[in-house]
Amino acid sequence: MPLAFVLINVEAGSDKEVLENIKKISEVKQAYMVYGVYDLVAILEADTLEKLRECVTKKIRQLDKVRSTMTMIVMEQ
Repeated sequence: MPLAFVLINVEAGSDKEVLENIKKISEVKQAYMVYGVYDLVAILEADTLEKLRECVTKKIRQLDKVRSTMTMIVMEQ
């Protein structure tokens, strides 16, 4: 199953709200607030690369207060 790490920037002060919404997405296996350049990190798993892409573009990026994302697809475990 395709696996990806998604780094997420959100509007200031909305970290907890966005984190809770991200955790509701079925493809999200784990999600954390982090310090540094990004505000949140989510670990996604889906049946296909296409479903993984749809999750990022149609579910995560469409959430209110998400400013940007960077997706890293796992090549090898």
